[in-house]
Amino acid sequence: QSWTALHWHGAPLSGIHCARSLGKPGRRQIAGAMEYYSNGAMLGGAGSRIPGVGMGAAPLHGAGLPGLAGMSGASMSGPAVAQRGGGQQQSAEEVYHHVQDLRVAERREHALLELSKRRESLTDLAPILWHSFGTIVALIQEIVCIYPQLSPPPTLTAPASNRVCNSLALLQCVASHPETRPLFLKAHIPLLLYPFLNTVSKDRPFEYLRLTSLGVIGALVKVDDAEVISFLLQTEIIPLCLRIMETGSELSKTVATFIVQKLLLDDMGLTYICATAERFYAVSSVLAKMVNTLQQNPSIRLLKHVIRCYLRLSDNARAREALRQCLPECLQADPTLQHLPEPIMNCLREDSATKRWLLSLLQNLNLR
Repeated sequence: QSWTALHWHGAPLSGIHCARSLGKPGRRQIAGAMEYYSNGAMLGGAGSRIPGVGMGAAPLHGAGLPGLAGMSGASMSGPAVAQRGGGQQQSAEEVYHHVQDLRVAERREHALLELSKRRESLTDLAPILWHSFGTIVALIQEIVCIYPQLSPPPTLTAPASNRVCNSLALLQCVASHPETRPLFLKAHIPLLLYPFLNTVSKDRPFEYLRLTSLGVIGALVKVDDAEVISFLLQTEIIPLCLRIMETGSELSKTVATFIVQKLLLDDMGLTYICATAERFYAVSSVLAKMVNTLQQNPSIRLLKHVIRCYLRLSDNARAREALRQCLPECLQADPTLQHLPEPIMNCLREDSATKRWLLSLLQNLNLR
């Protein structure tokens, strides 16, 4: 079958600038997600109690929050939240007080900062955040309240950006945890981050916001999960990532390219991107532009993800045929990889895995 230039989710693509402002479908998805929170069905499941705590478990005094799983009736000074790495256990009293403070507007900013700083060490933080009453709603409020500051002329300040990024860091924790990840998807919370990914300002508050939002999506795709891939492919994440890959900072480009790579590595994602010529050329055009940019501003980690995307695309028969015509010249100038442009050569010398991937790519395309 020949490729037919169709659309990305029903709207015509315009070259590689395909991450336009969210149209009616995107707005409907966000509105649907917000409407979902009105009944609280997913936000405080099991009666807003931590899993494993029976209905008779005593709540923390003054907090209205249940004790930790398996700690029924324990006092505030008794329970502890397990830390990674075998370190000393964190006092449950301190953690729960911070979680409780998220529901109080005057104390929320400090609580966000403290919890985000400790999120890497607290293994049970994600279930606590998800199942404690009102916590996820508070984090969502932090996100949606700055939407008006994104509209031109942008008015987002550094303190406001830092505050919402702390909220996003906690949501990344929720997105990473195997217990809360499915609930996070079912509530369509990732859609609430798309307005941040859709911004174009290069000011630091916006760049920081985009990068942190990408981190949440990156946490979702890091673990191979068909449910995550299926969810993301039904949204506009690929066009949004493509624009960031083209115009963002090096770090944002790297995370966005990693997300596209993980989508491609799944058979469902590869089939989706290679289903139409426009989808394929939207992706391959951005990758080619990135390769050209890397010759002026080399980045080993970014080149690694770009080459891996190309290699995965070559697993599709129609994409493989197209790549023979559109693979950047600098990557195929010398099949032995001995006389490539110096910036590319330097990257390949420092990363043997990327060199192997490029050799495999050229072999797949019958270019060596």
